[in-house]
Amino acid sequence: MEQQKIALVTGANKGIGYAIAHGLGQEGFRVAVGARDDARRDAAVQKLRADGVDAFGVALDVTSDESVAAAARAVASEAGRLDVLVNNAGISGSLADGAQDPTTLDLDVVRTVLDTNAFGAVRVTNAMLPLLEGADSPRIVNMSSDMGSLELHTGPLLAAYAASKTMLNALTVHYARRLADTNVIVNSACPGYVATDFTGHDGPRTPDQGAVVAIRLATLPDDGPRGGFFNEAGPLPW
Repeated sequence: MEQQKIALVTGANKGIGYAIAHGLGQEGFRVAVGARDDARRDAAVQKLRADGVDAFGVALDVTSDESVAAAARAVASEAGRLDVLVNNAGISGSLADGAQDPTTLDLDVVRTVLDTNAFGAVRVTNAMLPLLEGADSPRIVNMSSDMGSLELHTGPLLAAYAASKTMLNALTVHYARRLADTNVIVNSACPGYVATDFTGHDGPRTPDQGAVVAIRLATLPDDGPRGGFFNEAGPLPW
């Protein structure tokens, strides 16, 4: 009998993260719901379970080395290994008073956004790699944005947020290079402009639609692409 696969999704208590967790659960994964807020995490786990998903909660603040280390221990204790990591946790950062206009950029805002969107992915990935390396077909999906594409430069001028996603894409490439001779496959995903709390529920796409590309990359075959940047329709330019 094939072992049930284990997935950890960061920032999974709502929005795209929740939709990814739900979708992976529907694919048969046991899903670890990573989130900072205890009450929201517990509510998400209960909602997933009510929909038939085998889910459990993991306290996880991606900006805290201690929290990330504790989360890795929790996953190891609960599941023993990890098949899929989706680095979904992200913030937009303050938009007040020209904080993300490049000509008036608030560097404290940049640091705050990078700490979650880029450094957070590094913290979690490096903490979870020993668990991923114990799996047969491990996958890492970094949730990026086409706002981070240097060719497309889509969306409004959000210099902190967009740059954080550009950095996340660069990290994806470097992880893929470092892990090229292993069975760990790493890619970046763009969910598109999704109606969530993050966008003020203004986007034309649903969280379920935004989750499609992440679920696809999380379940790639062993000969699937490595170190790429994709949306639902296919590859995106860096």
